[in-house]
Amino acid sequence: MGKRVGMEVAMAVAEAVGLCNIDMAAVYPITPQSHIAEHLSDLVADGKVDAEFVTVESEHSAMSAVIGASGAGARTYTATSSQGLMLMHELLPIASAMRLPICMAIANRAVSGPLNILNDHTDIMPQRDSGWISIFVENGQEAIDMSIIAFKIAEHKDVMLPVNINIDGFQLTHMVEPFEMPTQEEVDKFLPPFVPHVTLHPAKPVTMGAFAMSDYFAEIMKAKDEALKNSKKVILEVWSEWAKLFGRSYKPVEAYKSEDAEILMLTMGSMGETAQMAIDELRGRGIKAGLVKLKLWRPFPFAEVKAAIKHAKKLIVTDRAISFGGPGGPVFSEIKSALYAETQRPLIYNYIYGLGGRDVPVSDFIGMFEKVLADLAGKAADTYEFWGVRE
Repeated sequence: MGKRVGMEVAMAVAEAVGLCNIDMAAVYPITPQSHIAEHLSDLVADGKVDAEFVTVESEHSAMSAVIGASGAGARTYTATSSQGLMLMHELLPIASAMRLPICMAIANRAVSGPLNILNDHTDIMPQRDSGWISIFVENGQEAIDMSIIAFKIAEHKDVMLPVNINIDGFQLTHMVEPFEMPTQEEVDKFLPPFVPHVTLHPAKPVTMGAFAMSDYFAEIMKAKDEALKNSKKVILEVWSEWAKLFGRSYKPVEAYKSEDAEILMLTMGSMGETAQMAIDELRGRGIKAGLVKLKLWRPFPFAEVKAAIKHAKKLIVTDRAISFGGPGGPVFSEIKSALYAETQRPLIYNYIYGLGGRDVPVSDFIGMFEKVLADLAGKAADTYEFWGVRE
């Protein structure tokens, strides 16, 4: 099944997208996403992928181009990072409002200023409410798989929404990892040709993204919200189909040694594998520690989160972004909100870490556990702390 290869993750993502029979891509290079753009353009130029690769002058133009092409019925793809994603910002809600199944990789990177090209999650968090399905991956294999899966989810007749795949910049994009690359035949079996619900064409005029007065606008927003929430059913179905074909299963919330855990940590992205090593060491000390990995960011998996942490006494929520002047990190806020009405919930602690690509070794994760375990009176619960910041 597939071919076992070793390759840089960003280039592997481009290879995976090339297997999806895309019609058009518009990707403006930006560190650390550039290798996706460069390799995908090479695949098109060499005739290995039969698609139009549109050269644009900015990320704003890239999103504008894929919106137009998707509206005309093309299977479209783009990728970006950091300031590029911020430049796309005004167009993201338009893509979802027009129900266009665009797929986009985000090589997550710190947002300026000061200028920083390394990884954290401050680029995706301002896009949280743009109406896109949003998925986080943990390693290269997941990045490849989700790059293919995204098209099937986005194009499903009951979804028709754009999808972004969050791939930690440098810490994943520039790593060379071993993984299984699906064959063209396998992808063709999994991903059918794109049949759009409606397309822009001079012979049959339609309107997309028209002006809406206040007497319709609220209803349109509600319809968009319902569509995003209802997409979860399709996401689960597509992940299940992928597992049957390729033997790799995915869940909105994945757990590691959490069944009997009294203290849990929640992570998103590539830090999960490092955190697992901390869990193993703590278990070796006799501490009932466990890990919860949040893979589906939007639509938010309320039921799965509650089920994963219901037996824990304490929960450490980690964030790689900060909501300035707010209650802590964005993920921390979401988790607290999800558990607000629960009569029994763990004490929740928030650590903001790894900003701007700062290294977070196993010892740091163990340190977070030790600090929370030492808080016997729970005085630090429901608060946040920047981990490892020099005074």
